[in-house]
Amino acid sequence: MDTIMELVTKGNDFLWSFLLLVLLCGTGIYYTIRLRFIQVRKFGEGCRQVFGHFSLHGEKHEKGEMSPFQSIATAIAAQVGTGNLTGAATALIGGGPGAIFWMWVSAFFGMATIYAEAVLAQTYKTEVNGEITGGPVYYIKAAFRGTFGKVLAALFAIFIVLALGFMGNMVQSNSIGAAFVEVFHVFGMEIPPVVVGLILAAFAAFIFLGGTKRLASVVEKIVPLMAGVYIVGSLILIFMHVTQIPAAFMMIFKSAFDPSAVLGAGAGITVREAIRFGVARGLFSNEAGMGSTPHAHARAKAETPHQQGLCAMISVFIDTFIILNLTVFSVLTTGAMSTGKDGTALTQAAFMNGFGSFGIIFVAVCLLFFAFSTILGWHFFGLINAKYLFGEKAGKIYSLIVIVCIIIGSTLKLELVWSMADFFNGLMVIPNVLALVALSGVVLSAANKQKH
Repeated sequence: MDTIMELVTKGNDFLWSFLLLVLLCGTGIYYTIRLRFIQVRKFGEGCRQVFGHFSLHGEKHEKGEMSPFQSIATAIAAQVGTGNLTGAATALIGGGPGAIFWMWVSAFFGMATIYAEAVLAQTYKTEVNGEITGGPVYYIKAAFRGTFGKVLAALFAIFIVLALGFMGNMVQSNSIGAAFVEVFHVFGMEIPPVVVGLILAAFAAFIFLGGTKRLASVVEKIVPLMAGVYIVGSLILIFMHVTQIPAAFMMIFKSAFDPSAVLGAGAGITVREAIRFGVARGLFSNEAGMGSTPHAHARAKAETPHQQGLCAMISVFIDTFIILNLTVFSVLTTGAMSTGKDGTALTQAAFMNGFGSFGIIFVAVCLLFFAFSTILGWHFFGLINAKYLFGEKAGKIYSLIVIVCIIIGSTLKLELVWSMADFFNGLMVIPNVLALVALSGVVLSAANKQKH
């Protein structure tokens, strides 16, 4: 296990120290400039597109299509997971408060990137076995014709199955298991995390068997509920410590450029580490540029690719600038970082500061809904690619492996699980971003067809 951890750490150092920071942020900056800051200009229109289609009982569509709201709910279900509760906490510990500033920067530019992803997903969606489908494998092949495109698409499909379907869902179940261990301690109970993993796997299997329609029906109900409950609870906690908000902002901005001034030289955190953890955890949270959410956007029955792109932008805003920030300020304003805890336990410590033992339970329940909805979204994204690689019959085998990963993930060490997820997330970014840059003319054309 130590050998695996060492290899994964070296791989992450190579990917996240330079290569992916340039690819992700560079692509976001490129599209922001070429699209003339579309995330600012069209923000209001994007909100109208998302909330104008709000419904807890989505319209019924043929061929596996989703309503615009269902597709956004599926995308947000995948985005709003442990990255918002556990990932924000690990970013604070690994990169200091300054990591949050770089998370904001990457998310801002990521809004332009995810616009491009959604536009391309809609443009190149296709019908397979009577169902509408799409995603990076299809626009990668459109970007690079011939053998190179096929190989690059196949690599992406392999990486996403490993990154989200297997490793990513291990992260989700690991965080849920850790959260409920803390809850069990409150009641003086010693129940192993694997029990939580088994229960989680059983519920996931039930929804997996129901296909796209059951997934869409579940996420359109879970997402608004889970987001609303967490937002209200977090705001109450933050307002209980409202006098600490200016200090929290000061910590974030100071630490972004000089971590030692805030944390002390002994902490060993550099600006480079702050940027690395900020961008890595930001990617894990909002998934902009990763190539995952285009699978949901391809299924939307949208009027134009441009409109679906605007919806995708708002999903990043909700994920990072609203929900993730609530976790960050809950931790910073309550002084929870001084507890020495990490991951889910750190977020729970923050809520315990304001709500006592109920805070631990509150975070565990929120995390259960957040992470479970992500499991559903990520299973769906991986399933599309497993079928692309091995055909329709591979779907059941893939789903079975995901269920096993959910169980195993609940028992592993936090550091190893997150490191493996970071590694495979990083690998899937590369072919996706190459296609985004190659097809920039298609994206610009879709944007320019609309009235400005």
